[in-house]
Amino acid sequence: MKKSVIGKVVSDKMQKTITVEVPRRVKEPTTGKYVSRHTTCVAHDESEVANRNDLVEIMPTRPMSKHKRWVLLRVVQMAAN
Repeated sequence: MKKSVIGKVVSDKMQKTITVEVPRRVKEPTTGKYVSRHTTCVAHDESEVANRNDLVEIMPTRPMSKHKRWVLLRVVQMAAN
């Protein structure tokens, strides 16, 4: 089983594709403080269940297109909208 990550859906405008923002905390080398960074991943959503602002779990997979290398596992939490 590959390592899965949890992130927030920032876009669901494409067909069967979502854009997920995965946050991480990194220690800055000069000051030693922790800062928030994020990675944007394009994921495959076959049944189109994820909506904007949902919390989702994604897993790496084979390349499906030029940028799509993740697949949606499940929706962890639905948006409050």
